[in-house]
Amino acid sequence: MIRFTLRTAALASVFALSAFAAHAENPMVGGAAMFEDKNIVENAVNSKDHTTLVAAVKAAGLVETLSGAGPFTVFAPTNEAFAALPAGTVDSLLKPENKDQLVKVLTCHVVSANAMSDAIGKMIADDKGDHPVKTVGGCMLSAKMDGDKITLTDETGGTATVTIADVKQSNGVIHVIDKVLLPKA
Repeated sequence: MIRFTLRTAALASVFALSAFAAHAENPMVGGAAMFEDKNIVENAVNSKDHTTLVAAVKAAGLVETLSGAGPFTVFAPTNEAFAALPAGTVDSLLKPENKDQLVKVLTCHVVSANAMSDAIGKMIADDKGDHPVKTVGGCMLSAKMDGDKITLTDETGGTATVTIADVKQSNGVIHVIDKVLLPKA
């Protein structure tokens, strides 16, 4: 009986370590673990680096969409990226009367596919260094490589760099970026 209990405890420990290792593969974002079995919204709300993005997604009414089946690739700007916008921009976008504009900006960060960085890198290489990316918001981004980092240039000429890639979600993937991507005016 004791041997069975010890063996059961040992097996439980192995399974616990295996589960931990599966979650450990995903990078930490904003000081929080990101879990592959949670959706984009469930994970994003735990990142201290994405509180502005989460507030914007809520104000835009996109929580249900980004919690859906997907698949989605989200290029997720950090709080610092939002803070770098001209003074008053975020406050203005969060106003109810500017919801359509906010939705447009946010959906210019979403692609309806599950695109991991190696696949994006291959598409860039296949397209001779410049891969066009159409977002669900209708924006056209230009994906390129800068050394081993993926960059995205928006319709205004602004360029964001992927700082944390391949954060797997149950409904897609998040790539953290350092700039807010904007649609043409």
